Amino acid sequence: MKNVLCTVILLCFAFAQAQLSGTLYDDQKEPIAFASIYVEGTYIGTTTNNSGQYTLTFPENGTYNVVFKSLGYKTQVVEIVLNGAAVTKDITLTEELTTLDAVVITNGEDPAYRIIREAINNREANRKKFSSYTADFYSRGFWYMDDVPEKFLGEEIGDLDGSLDSLTRSGIVYLSETVSEIAYDAPDNFKERIVASKVSGDDNGFSVNSAESANFDFYNNNIDLNNRIVSPIADYALGYYEYKLLGTFYDDNNFLINKIQVSSRRPKDNTFNGTIYIVEDDWTIYGVELTTRGENINVPIIEELVFNQSFTYEEASGDWIKRSQSIDFQFAFFGFKGYGRFIANYTNYDFKPQFDKKYFGPEVLSFADGANKKDSTYWNAKRPTPLTVAETDEYVKKDSISAVRNDPKYKDSVDAVNNKLDLLEILTGYTYRNSNNRSSIGYKGVTDFKGFNTVQGYVLGTGLFYSKGYDEDYNKYLYASVDADYGFSDDRVRYNASIYYRFNRTNRRSLRLSGGTAVQQINNSNPISTMENTLSSLLFERNYAKFYEVDYARASYSEELINGLFANAYVGYERRQPLTNTTDQVFFSQSDVDYTSNNPLQLDNSRLALIDEHEMVKVGLGLTIRPGQKFQSYPDQKYNINNEKYPTITLNYEGALASDNSNYDYHQFRASLYQSFDMGNVGRSSYWVNGGTFINGDGISFLDYQHFNGNRLRYKLQALNPFGFGLLNYYDYSTNSDYAQVHLQHDFKGFILGKIPGLNKLNYDLILSGKALFTDRKPYFEASAGIDNIGFGKFRPFRVDYVHSITSGRSYGAFVVGINFGL
Repeated sequence: MKNVLCTVILLCFAFAQAQLSGTLYDDQKEPIAFASIYVEGTYIGTTTNNSGQYTLTFPENGTYNVVFKSLGYKTQVVEIVLNGAAVTKDITLTEELTTLDAVVITNGEDPAYRIIREAINNREANRKKFSSYTADFYSRGFWYMDDVPEKFLGEEIGDLDGSLDSLTRSGIVYLSETVSEIAYDAPDNFKERIVASKVSGDDNGFSVNSAESANFDFYNNNIDLNNRIVSPIADYALGYYEYKLLGTFYDDNNFLINKIQVSSRRPKDNTFNGTIYIVEDDWTIYGVELTTRGENINVPIIEELVFNQSFTYEEASGDWIKRSQSIDFQFAFFGFKGYGRFIANYTNYDFKPQFDKKYFGPEVLSFADGANKKDSTYWNAKRPTPLTVAETDEYVKKDSISAVRNDPKYKDSVDAVNNKLDLLEILTGYTYRNSNNRSSIGYKGVTDFKGFNTVQGYVLGTGLFYSKGYDEDYNKYLYASVDADYGFSDDRVRYNASIYYRFNRTNRRSLRLSGGTAVQQINNSNPISTMENTLSSLLFERNYAKFYEVDYARASYSEELINGLFANAYVGYERRQPLTNTTDQVFFSQSDVDYTSNNPLQLDNSRLALIDEHEMVKVGLGLTIRPGQKFQSYPDQKYNINNEKYPTITLNYEGALASDNSNYDYHQFRASLYQSFDMGNVGRSSYWVNGGTFINGDGISFLDYQHFNGNRLRYKLQALNPFGFGLLNYYDYSTNSDYAQVHLQHDFKGFILGKIPGLNKLNYDLILSGKALFTDRKPYFEASAGIDNIGFGKFRPFRVDYVHSITSGRSYGAFVVGINFGL
């Protein structure tokens, strides 16, 4: 024990020997946040926190020249001697005075344009200077919410796991840190190994902060922030920005630095506003202070995003490297508001790494063993940016709350309160929880409205369920349910039961067993949603959805076999029966419109879709291939990252066997390609190509035809399906023969409408699409133009499309209004 104590004391003394700390102030004694502090001639460095405090740890005692640098202030170099005791050093930086002396204005153009053109011309060369490196990375992020409402849409919000103060309803709702080792090799090889991860209030948590997600490189033409935001030195930046030279100054290495104001030509375009610093002659970035808003990135709840980056000159390599980055954001929506910040710190660069051929692979992120178990001693030694007082208090508070709330006795006491039955829950539903064994059992109530259709009338549902997590993170998970639906018009109760088991969240292996009696749309992909059909029927007397009844038992299985290769399979028994209308109820009767029959359906060209009672065994197999897929490996799960360079390939087989009518046995093979890819500042494109064929399909039931997602509504409670058609009748082109369909779409992300005077203030998006369908009939074609992001303020759920259809010698068009509520 004595030896252990001596060792601890020596280690603590060693940390103290090689540590410098203090606070950085301006000449008004205000703290300077997120300044860069580093050892001259090395990649050892840190940043100040938002209170101006810093801590810098050295490899050993000695004499060091320490550089203190912040945009807008004169850089200071201070000699620090470390000889056996911790050193505290407060530093005051004076404002950097810029000058416009000797600046020559030619042709009436601001001199900033000459500098920006040089930066653009050298952009790609400067970007490639950092095409290969390793580094140490530190990140910290937090979200603060202010004055949170007690209820939202009638539901109690609570204190968000102890994050909110009971009086002010405010507090830090997320605080986390990450220490990792990163490696990069151009153009797209990246690898990160997280050494330490900490989440406030979660002893087993893993931070979502990662170096790749924090890698915002202004040497690229665009910055991906939902929309692609144009860099101030992009190849085409002069079409997006106006520039003004605010002044020049010389840094501590005697480089001339140009301070340039960046202003968007169009306020709601995909742009930034702020300041960029460019090094004369090298034409590299010295620093950025740039802001964009939610209306620029089409995320209305974000009010503002502020980027700060600081670069320093390395004499050994002659390069300017990124030392630190901070991203501040503010948000507000439906009474929720707050702010947050993510900071990043880069140290110990190596720009001449030796990577072997197997160093990089599809895995881009992994965790070291015990990464989330580091104690405070580790973090105090490794954390380059000190915690603020508020962050320190937050860790202490959340750790205390977590200790209490994870106590089995506390969980039992909370369950005892929550498990008390309220009389209203007889109608709305009730759940009994056992938090200690991660299980719950419940009743779904009798208020589950499942819409209206002409076959069942109004439909209400209820059911019982049971869920169980078999480990702390619910990787192994069981869910079982028994549900009942009652149709008021056909006076029928139909029952369904299902058991789902997930083996893990790594390869997502899962098994589902289900059975019962169900009413389903003839097209099982449900081209018209339940709520859309309800409104269409009751308001306009148009019952577009057509149904049949099926008694079934099915087993299905799915998993990711190897990275990027997914498999699924099912086998099931089905007994299908036709259904007829049982009600003609409507709110507003139309004199020229009547409900159509449910079955049979009169199709185009006088075809009939007859459905008779029959039974069969159905089987299905599917493979999905995602070439080049990368992934992040968390200890308890795997996050897949699609590679936009390659399309996703899907192969499917479906067959009917042992039918009581041998004509109904068939085999169908189909394949599809899907790809979505970035088009830089002009938006985003995607395509989906699907085709298939039937073997022995001549006499099969209409239920087993290949159906296509059509639409006859002029309003949609969602945007038009990118894999469907805007004006195609739901079943007219259904086929039991060869078929193919093509869907092309391009979202300009503000590129077109953002440049039209007047319209650019509305922040709309233009979306163009083209579609084609080929079957045994004449081809069907569609073209559409849509305006998205329509609304007011931050509420922009509407989209309007004009769709034009050409088929069988007819040509017609219509407007379709979409409301993106996801119903």
